[in-house]
Amino acid sequence: MAIEVIRNVMVPMRDGVHLATDVYLPAAGEAALPVLLERTPYDKEGTNHADFSVADEVPQSKPQIAHLFAENGYAFVLQDCRGRYASEGMFRKYLSEAEDGADTIAWIMAQPWCNGRIGTLGLSYGAHVQAALATLDPPGLSAMFLDSGGFSSAYHSGIRQGGAYELKQLTWALKHALLAPETLADPARRAALEAVDIRQWIGVEKWRPGHSPISAAPEYEDFILEQWNAEQFSDFWTQRGIYARGAYDSFADVPMVHMSSWYDPYALTAVENFVGLSERKRGPVRLILGPWTHGKRSLTYSGDADFGPQSTLDHLFGDYIALRKAWFDRHLKDDGADPLPEPVYLFTMGGGTGKRLPSGRLDHGGRWHSTAAWPPPAMRMTPFHLHPDGGLHAEAPAEAHMRSFVHDPHHPVPTIGGAIASGAPVMEAGGFDQREGTDFFGSREPWPALADRSDVLVFETAPLEADVELTGQAVAELFVSSTAVDTDIMIKIVDVYPASADYPQGYALNIAHGLLRMRFRDSFEAPEVMEPGKVYRVQIASFPMSNRFAAGHRIRIEIAGSNFPHFDINPNTDWRVEGLDPIVAENSIHVGADRASRILLPVVSAETD
Repeated sequence: MAIEVIRNVMVPMRDGVHLATDVYLPAAGEAALPVLLERTPYDKEGTNHADFSVADEVPQSKPQIAHLFAENGYAFVLQDCRGRYASEGMFRKYLSEAEDGADTIAWIMAQPWCNGRIGTLGLSYGAHVQAALATLDPPGLSAMFLDSGGFSSAYHSGIRQGGAYELKQLTWALKHALLAPETLADPARRAALEAVDIRQWIGVEKWRPGHSPISAAPEYEDFILEQWNAEQFSDFWTQRGIYARGAYDSFADVPMVHMSSWYDPYALTAVENFVGLSERKRGPVRLILGPWTHGKRSLTYSGDADFGPQSTLDHLFGDYIALRKAWFDRHLKDDGADPLPEPVYLFTMGGGTGKRLPSGRLDHGGRWHSTAAWPPPAMRMTPFHLHPDGGLHAEAPAEAHMRSFVHDPHHPVPTIGGAIASGAPVMEAGGFDQREGTDFFGSREPWPALADRSDVLVFETAPLEADVELTGQAVAELFVSSTAVDTDIMIKIVDVYPASADYPQGYALNIAHGLLRMRFRDSFEAPEVMEPGKVYRVQIASFPMSNRFAAGHRIRIEIAGSNFPHFDINPNTDWRVEGLDPIVAENSIHVGADRASRILLPVVSAETD
């Protein structure tokens, strides 16, 4: 079918800025059509690395995908976000997208080729912009497909977590400052940014205005420092575009899909948006959670862990384009059956052979299943108590003890995979044996297992007598003291394989993480110093997960004072006083008696699975 393309229509926003917009139309047929809108900061004429399928490993460009939908009876609109590529204005990450999106919807509604029914779609930032505009409930918005994004609360995940700052924002800013229109037009600015090695800039020291690797791009430096310095939960964090939680009641009531994955930084966002909106909307509202990393829905592996050919989105739904086409056909054209009749689709990891595959990856395995809700109705929060000998047991120790570790800001515990995106060149997402190595920034010889470091505490079950499925969010209830006035407590849930012929040292696979910057132990709005030596009871929730820990494996909880460079390093000092040098903190986890630290694990009953 011939497609008519109208390029670089400059669509006016309410403040007079114009955004470059391409429109793809069937050359013949109905005068008015349902419309699909994708807004992106990544070039409306570019290619997303994730837009491939199992059947075709070559990613399709955005124009190619627009052509496919136009051939199927849609008008497809692609737009560069403000300040990016061909659009006018100044880019301020996340914070112009609600109004710009709503203004674009209003413009589309006024076009003769629009029949009044508009769907939105997009990955990552392309999902953030959807949630942003949906908080304004613009007339015409009729269906959504949010893939790996759409901040429920960027303060609580996506920009910050537990009070700490996600350093993927820094790596993202350097990469995309290089692609900014201002950089392309200024050879000196481009040369300055290209000369930067961000690995030399990441450490315990925070960046300052004019003293950062992106100082040649001041508009990018401005929003990074704005995010990084806004440590408390304030009005800054409740702005449209980064806080859908605050607008669930007014959020558009349209059919919507929230999709993410266990090794994606927006898994918590997807879960929170699904729960918050499905309680309030007719929808339908759907949730899909796979085992992949950010957007890599057609790969069988995440990092070093392989989940088998059954793990891809393609295996369950055909492929990504087919699923979205069926979703929009149903809800914009009233055509066909609902491709997602169940509320929740989950991939539970685990159950593989545990052998090393020809690819060199661990065969971890897993399977898809559907459920009526998140978390699954069969889930029960089950307490496991921390013991002084490193055990993790149902009963609490009778006597009081404590286990201590040191957090040295100049020698942080390195990040070995996890729920990360845009982390290159200093961190990689996915599942890995939790062992230092040359591929992981901050690692040092002799490349120890993290569990063997003196600054990591380990608590684990005995080898399991039967499989145990954990699906949901774990909650650590810990009694903590420190020699410092502030410090971080990082937790990690790990699936520990026994030693085998392929893995003589065993294999410790990271499943989920959680963290708390201790000054925020009572309130993210009003941080308070710790009294050195005083014991505080805190709660730390993990990221969402679904993993089957096989019989013979152990469930492990690792506790440390850092997870770097996933998160910025706490210097263990009083944040209210400028210029203090970082100090070493000795942190203690108290166990037993009336200070019985424990972790509540989301156990799914095998009888009702």
